[in-house]
Amino acid sequence: MIEVDLTALRRGDEYAFRALVNDYHSTLFRLALIYSPSRAIAEETVQETWLAVLRGLDGFAGRASLRTWICRILVNIARRRAGLESRSLPFSTLDTGGEAPAISHDLFFKDGPYVGHWNLERDEWSRMPEDRLLSQELQGVVTDAIAELPPGQREVITLRDVEGWTSSEVSDLLEIEDGHQRVLLHRARSRIRQALENYLRPPIAA
Repeated sequence: MIEVDLTALRRGDEYAFRALVNDYHSTLFRLALIYSPSRAIAEETVQETWLAVLRGLDGFAGRASLRTWICRILVNIARRRAGLESRSLPFSTLDTGGEAPAISHDLFFKDGPYVGHWNLERDEWSRMPEDRLLSQELQGVVTDAIAELPPGQREVITLRDVEGWTSSEVSDLLEIEDGHQRVLLHRARSRIRQALENYLRPPIAA
């Protein structure tokens, strides 16, 4: 990652701004895709974000990292364009209201010393050919599964597992409690895991 020269950015140094765009543009585009119905709209959102960054650099106070500040601008713009609320849903709304669990309880040990843990005896992944595990088709399964997640879960799993942000960084960016972020991540990962289980599980013989 580049060493950001805020002084150069604030005085309008073109080289410094181009370097900043090169460093963060891909991340912003992937975040914009969470909220956008097309790649073209996501790109428009990113361009609007960069214009907002240029206008707002003098007001950047450094209370968050520059990356978090820029990404927060993107998230706010993307949510507004998508007609979503400016904040994620409150923790109290995480109750499923009778919704089926994110992943079947049959995939966990029901008793014994490992109760609640994955039943690895059911996990056929380790015996799958490597080329299948790494296939574009499998990557497409994950991409499609993420796209079908609720917005809050898509935000968190994209930031944590695609972009590699830490828990505290995600909570800071989305302005949510760390416990809320962990619940969203757990539910998102569970749903992705279920999608992979459905794809990889060998067919049952008739």
